Amino acid sequence: MLEKANCDALFLPGLKEIYPNGLAQKFHYALGYLEKRLEGEYRPGHYQGVCMVVHRLLGIVTPDNLYLGQKDYQQCMVIKKLIEITGKSERINIRVCPTLREKDGLAMSSRNVRLSSGERDKAVAIFTALEFIKKNIKPGILAALLSDAGQILINKGFRIDYLEITDAYNLSRVDFWDGHQKITALAAAYLNDVRLIDNMILN
Repeated sequence: MLEKANCDALFLPGLKEIYPNGLAQKFHYALGYLEKRLEGEYRPGHYQGVCMVVHRLLGIVTPDNLYLGQKDYQQCMVIKKLIEITGKSERINIRVCPTLREKDGLAMSSRNVRLSSGERDKAVAIFTALEFIKKNIKPGILAALLSDAGQILINKGFRIDYLEITDAYNLSRVDFWDGHQKITALAAAYLNDVRLIDNMILN
């Protein structure tokens, strides 16, 4: 695929090159509540692993710009935090790129190939639920709106891990919206054995 794309250079290191001393010396990254909310609650320790890998990569590549996909919204925030706590924030510019979607709105993901044709038709409900929130959100208490959006997923056979509206900058849960605070809706849900995640910036 790279040859067809006329790739000029490829960095494809082996395990020993990346971790010459193995994994004996592990750092603990002070991510605070960011690694306990949403994905962090359902995947304990995951973001510590993400930080270990990205920290090592940044040390080798020393980029000026780091491009991240919005589809993993929380991961983008975790990596921003990593760059802050490792003192690289003045040198590395983070560029968050919009989520790439299929024609029907489903976020592109390698997990989508695990969906059967029937499941694939239902999977777009996660995008539909987020769009429903964006179109219907009004200042005030948000519980009823989230309940209605969750029902869209349940009706298609999803098992919801979380469906929340949060502050766009720190991921704190927003139960009452003042109409001005920048907010994002985030969802994770299973369709049979396939876990899908998505998010949408609401304002």
